[in-house]
Amino acid sequence: MELKTKINAEEGKQDLMITREFDLPVELLFKAYVEPEIVAQWMGTKVLKLESKKHGAYQFETSDAKGNVVFVANGVIHEFVPNQQITRTFEMENTPFAVQLEFLTFEALTDETSKLQMHIIYKSIALRDQMLKLPFAQGSIWRITDCRKL
Repeated sequence: MELKTKINAEEGKQDLMITREFDLPVELLFKAYVEPEIVAQWMGTKVLKLESKKHGAYQFETSDAKGNVVFVANGVIHEFVPNQQITRTFEMENTPFAVQLEFLTFEALTDETSKLQMHIIYKSIALRDQMLKLPFAQGSIWRITDCRKL
């Protein structure tokens, strides 16, 4: 069985390309990245801010079962083309990781299937390699299974 998520991390480079195909229309896939209620549901996080527009910003916060904040992420949206592209920065607060640049490209394959490509650029090769070792690195962005149920 072919994997739905493909990660291309070439040795000696500070970027990676993540590609995933989805069994849903591109409009629904895009919606899962720009509507706060849906983002909160599939990411399992609190959406403090999500301005889905050019020059917009976002901030997410995740807490443990006791209510302790364990993860805060934020960034700025530099390019926003509905159902096609989002270019944004991504920063995890209180971590040794530098800000990364993400190019998200959404593509309709058929009326009912779509593809997302994420080109992520890190400050250094070492930071990219460190990020790939984290337990959530290959799973957290791909929890969307069927946005029609949202």
